[in-house]
Amino acid sequence: QVQLVESGGGLVQAGASLRLSCAASGRAFSIQRMGWFRQGPGKGREFVAAINWSSGSTYYTDSVKGRFTISRDNAKNTVYLQMNSLKPEDTAVYYCATGTQGYYRLSDYYRDNIYNYWGQGTQVTVSS
Repeated sequence: QVQLVESGGGLVQAGASLRLSCAASGRAFSIQRMGWFRQGPGKGREFVAAINWSSGSTYYTDSVKGRFTISRDNAKNTVYLQMNSLKPEDTAVYYCATGTQGYYRLSDYYRDNIYNYWGQGTQVTVSS
């Protein structure tokens, strides 16, 4: 079992920045990849960014490239999502997820079915 706890959400104005954190505990040594997903009002859950836990290689959805950065601190078992130049359309509940089973290409990291543990989510609201 891996437990994930997100933090760092909040209410900001368009153009501002926020940094989300997700701390893993339990069998964190089994983590192979971590990702951020989001679900906006009236929308389905969508992939945002992911990182390979050992190599640090990253993968982003097109709408956040150049604005968001995912990073990790292996010693702290924590993944971060630095969000800059926030837009109202970034408003969503942001979920951290981790995959501990199987090996996948980086280009497959958008698939939510390769993550087997999920956090409770943190709200990000961007006002115009």
